[in-house]
Amino acid sequence: MKIVLAAVNAKYIHSNLAVYSLSAYGKTLGAQAEIAEYTINQQKDEILKSLFRKRPDVLCISCYIWNISYVEALISDLSKVLPQTELWLGGPEVSYRAVSMLEKHPYLRGIMKGEGEKTFAELALAYQTGQSRHGETDIAGGTENGNARQMAAPGGVEAGKPKEWLPEIAGITWRDGDGTIHENPWRPVMDLSEIPFPYEDLEDFSNRILYYESSRGCPFSCSYCLSSIDKKLRFRSLDLVREELQFFLDHKVPQVKFVDRTFNCRREHAMAVWTYLAEHDNQVTNFHFEIAADLITDDELALFRRLRPGLIQLEIGVQSTNPDTIREIHRKMDFEKVSSTVLEIQKGRNIHQHLDLIAGLPFEDYESFRRSFADVYRLKPQQLQLGFLKVLSGSYMAEHTGEYQCLYQEEEPYEVLSTRWLPYGDVLRLKAVEEMVEIYYNSRQFHCLLGLVEQMYENMFDFFAELGGFYEENGYDGLAHTRIRRYEILLDFLEKKHADRSVCEQLALMDLYARENLKARPAFAPDLALHKEETRRFYQREEREHRYLKHYEGYQWKQMMRMTHLEFFTAETSGNKLPDLPFLTRQASREGEENGGKTGIVLLFDYRVRDPLTGNARITRVDPEDESSGSELPDLP
Repeated sequence: MKIVLAAVNAKYIHSNLAVYSLSAYGKTLGAQAEIAEYTINQQKDEILKSLFRKRPDVLCISCYIWNISYVEALISDLSKVLPQTELWLGGPEVSYRAVSMLEKHPYLRGIMKGEGEKTFAELALAYQTGQSRHGETDIAGGTENGNARQMAAPGGVEAGKPKEWLPEIAGITWRDGDGTIHENPWRPVMDLSEIPFPYEDLEDFSNRILYYESSRGCPFSCSYCLSSIDKKLRFRSLDLVREELQFFLDHKVPQVKFVDRTFNCRREHAMAVWTYLAEHDNQVTNFHFEIAADLITDDELALFRRLRPGLIQLEIGVQSTNPDTIREIHRKMDFEKVSSTVLEIQKGRNIHQHLDLIAGLPFEDYESFRRSFADVYRLKPQQLQLGFLKVLSGSYMAEHTGEYQCLYQEEEPYEVLSTRWLPYGDVLRLKAVEEMVEIYYNSRQFHCLLGLVEQMYENMFDFFAELGGFYEENGYDGLAHTRIRRYEILLDFLEKKHADRSVCEQLALMDLYARENLKARPAFAPDLALHKEETRRFYQREEREHRYLKHYEGYQWKQMMRMTHLEFFTAETSGNKLPDLPFLTRQASREGEENGGKTGIVLLFDYRVRDPLTGNARITRVDPEDESSGSELPDLP
């Protein structure tokens, strides 16, 4: 009896914690299953061929919002090429509409609902004992060598046989040999510490993100979230958690993402984990946590200040700052406390913070969302995620769509199209803002330019909205642009808004070289040939004295010149208010005023030393002809 647990992930870099947890728990009871992982970016025929060649007797597929249509198309074809295979689905995308899924797909044997470890283990054992119980014929009525045979019942199960054991398994909705659909009771939640550690061999996870779970359930009741349905919050034993964290640390896993819905909802648990990571840091692994910022305590803030830059990153769901919206979605949040915590964490410059907003929530119209955006943007997180409401089956939100006049997509991701407060035209306007934020803010590649823009706009939402309109007006939207082209479009937009083109071009050059040593200079960059001799003398002096590049001992000056970059700027400061950047000091501005408004700035970009949060090169302001050492500048946020 061959059982396969299949996952179709959104990207190759992702791994599917669910199938590994099901497999690990099944082994404790003697149930064996093979794991097969794919991605939605693969051709369906490629996955079909792979699963066909595995010849599973039972195939169980994990279903989510990002893969459900793909999986539905896949199982339709699988039922034709593997008519004897028992097909089961599980996961959040099918748990709350199990009957309708079975009615839609008559070749499915059943759905595993909710928490799946014990359900899968019992199901797998039932199939396996059925094989031994029926001698040369397995539970599906076929021969041991898996020869093809046509059966009248879905999936090839002989009529009547499932009734021997399927009614006894909690947590499933299933179809018998006559086609009748049966709904078994939901399974009570389990002790999370009973699940074995799912990662035995890390060779299969090379260059992939690992997901880890130290708690299940959520104490909150957010109306758009399925986690609000299960109020039974459970935690894994801290002894097990510490042991498993050490496994990740010992193997120097690049990134581990905790899937706990609100990691810090129990202070003692969160503090124990963060303390252990602080004390056992391997200087490599990054840990991601989704938290409620308004629950963070002074003790936790003090601990955060001691952490290595890049050790942890925090995702904080704000969703909205409209009090009516927060109240209607049953969310508990003190935004004033959130703001204070985010700003306090930022002072340490060692923790990446990712803040989320959701468009399309009740009582939030375009203007209200504009205000929510401004509130969050002022906090300057490393990432500002502008998402759109997904109406999930089984959620409180799905039950009240009529009241909210909420229309949403019929197929996944079931995204909002309009509400009483937000017509579809405004949704499209917000979509344009979302794209511009992703390109120009979340990429962290336009910091210097955005510093200037922030002086031009009271609410940066308006900038991203206008820039999105500029893209549409000029036919730039929907096209793939190079990084340099994104800068050129932004420069054209800012010139149209009466910003000084020469100042903007130099700020763009600072942004570009902060990220990488360009192989080809953009068209708007000045010719460095004018500074050829000055540059040569600087690097020849560095080869002898290493005043600025102290960690380049043993390198020749030409090597250092290839590995770093020296850029000469002349910012026109007269009549312009430049952004507050570390290399544009007040002294530089005064010097510029005395020099007719021109400020000479020479920056050294060192790509061997990068900020762990931004990836930007270390930037030092230098004077190539000066005999004194220069000063290292703070990295661009």
